[in-house]
Amino acid sequence: MADTYDLIVLGSGPGGYVAAIRAAQLGLKTAIVERELLGGICLNWGCIPTKALLRSAEVFHQMRHAKDYGLIAEKISADLDAVVKRSRGVAKQLNQGVTHLMKKNKIAVHMGEGRLTGKGKLTVTDKQGKTTELAAKNIILATGARARDLPFAKADGKRIWTYRHAMTPAEMPTKLLVIGSGAIGIEFASFYNDLGADVTVVEMLDRVVPVEDADVSAFLEKALTKQGMKIMTGAGVSKIETGPGGVKATLKDKAGKESTAEFSHVIVAVGIVPNTENIGLKELGVAVDDRGFLKTDASCRTNVAGLWAIGDITAPPWLAHKASHEGVIAAEAIAGGHPHAMDPLNIPACTYCHPQIASVGLTEAKAKEAGYAVKVGNFPFIGNGKAIALGEPEGFVKTVFDAKTGELLGAHMIGAEVTELIQGYTVGKTLETTEAELMETVFPHPTLSEMMHESVLAAYGRALHI
Repeated sequence: MADTYDLIVLGSGPGGYVAAIRAAQLGLKTAIVERELLGGICLNWGCIPTKALLRSAEVFHQMRHAKDYGLIAEKISADLDAVVKRSRGVAKQLNQGVTHLMKKNKIAVHMGEGRLTGKGKLTVTDKQGKTTELAAKNIILATGARARDLPFAKADGKRIWTYRHAMTPAEMPTKLLVIGSGAIGIEFASFYNDLGADVTVVEMLDRVVPVEDADVSAFLEKALTKQGMKIMTGAGVSKIETGPGGVKATLKDKAGKESTAEFSHVIVAVGIVPNTENIGLKELGVAVDDRGFLKTDASCRTNVAGLWAIGDITAPPWLAHKASHEGVIAAEAIAGGHPHAMDPLNIPACTYCHPQIASVGLTEAKAKEAGYAVKVGNFPFIGNGKAIALGEPEGFVKTVFDAKTGELLGAHMIGAEVTELIQGYTVGKTLETTEAELMETVFPHPTLSEMMHESVLAAYGRALHI
């Protein structure tokens, strides 16, 4: 006889475990199924441990520039094993935190692989092969995604890495090729460059971090080049040959000219593939798009009654905070509520390279493509007292407004701590703010956030400090 619940969540990443907690808060008898580690990829192998790595790289970078602050630090070096150990410790601590939250909220945890076996039915198979039958009127799918392989560069964990291999390296790369300049690729390029690797980044599109505003992309490329990286845009990799001592790659530049180069390691960061195989979707007739991602409505329902989907198995953006918010939306809808649909334009994006990148809403180009007449403000870090005091004068804040209504359409930042600043604009967009409210807001001094105010003022010809 099956264990019966009001809701079963398949997958315990930032979407799944948050959905389970919210459902339990709303009085639903809830179970969660996880095949590996509570917290999913993000907590154990993604967002959190990578930020721990990047923090170590940031501290090391500052140590190497200690003299800029009137300090003396001699004979400094990085211990990669210790850096990785700290990162894994952070992940373990948070995994234990999720375990506690499941107990606190009386959520039943079933460890093993889950598979849909019918409407409202799911079978869990643990590592010993034991099966448990579960049943619920509603099931949320939150199985996440994995790194996409290149057909000619299959990850082997030795010379060709995905992000997961790059997080627990057996050795420090000496000469590293990073294929793809999205958030994952650029973050690892930044990490290993700061630790001393010779890094080359290849991006097939015409600029790095191509989803970001063009001005941000241009600034980042200059910054990374200044740090010693080689950046190839409009370029590709057509062949990878591995050997015991390294990798030989055939590169094609934007002019179509081919050349070969040798590297110690390669990181492939060219997107994701949804984890939708072998969970019973085809048998139930669950609708997917042409890339295999599940189709859902504004409340995260699939086309199959009682079956919901959130996070990286659905439409982009593929971000942990988007998955968490979808988890709340789905749980509240299942409990009989009427949650607001999520607006993708109000979802912030952050990239933790050096310098950091953060954005929300439309880029200047996308706003114009959508037919808006725009007012654009731009304020540089060099005009901000706190940035200069921190020794971080490189970067800018850019805002895009509807010239007719004053609506904030988008905000784009690059520089120190912008991943913490962006939420101010995200709140503003969610509240449908205009330039008037932002201009009237008092920003504390001395802070980096003052640049957010100045950028708004600049859009209307009123900047005070430049």
